[in-house]
Amino acid sequence: MIPGPGGTVLGDDGLFRPPWAAVDPLLREYYDTEWGLPVRDEQGLYERISLEGFQAGLSWATILRKRPAFRAAFHHFDPDIVATFTEDDVERLLQDPGIIRNRLKIRAAITNAKAVIALRSEGGLVNFVWSFQPPETPQPLTHSDIPTQSPESVALSKALRKKGFSFVGPTTMYALMEAIGMVDTHLLDSHRRGSSGVWPDASE
Repeated sequence: MIPGPGGTVLGDDGLFRPPWAAVDPLLREYYDTEWGLPVRDEQGLYERISLEGFQAGLSWATILRKRPAFRAAFHHFDPDIVATFTEDDVERLLQDPGIIRNRLKIRAAITNAKAVIALRSEGGLVNFVWSFQPPETPQPLTHSDIPTQSPESVALSKALRKKGFSFVGPTTMYALMEAIGMVDTHLLDSHRRGSSGVWPDASE
């Protein structure tokens, strides 16, 4: 790897990325095409919340590799379907080697699907989550400049818990906010900085 300006790494394609997205082809593809772009549909946001919950204590690369199996197991994270899962479904999913076989996390995905449905009467999950967008975004030069949580992620975590969600801690919610473009934590020298459109001046 060739170090770039700030904390980035120069890829063989001449583009600067953070170290975590510079080597593994799967992570690089995810970084270049998906991470940090706005997610504003209910099903997509429910999937992200679910996968962030499953990721707790594990690497994101592990989750990405298992994402096709997760989508198959959870009916592409359709909350109306997952909300109907029973304890028999929990036991079935615990036998699925393609996903993270953690009983508490599986139950949380089901519980959260029910919470997503309940939120529809209050404007929906998307409006609820995005209402916690902060007034400004970080300007990180290196990875160490990126916070792991924020006042907004703490507030979002508390608010979601009050609505019946679980596995939505402040750090997990900050990771969600990064992944869906609510904050832009692309390093300033990254070729993806400012690409979300949410923060048009984030690359300046």
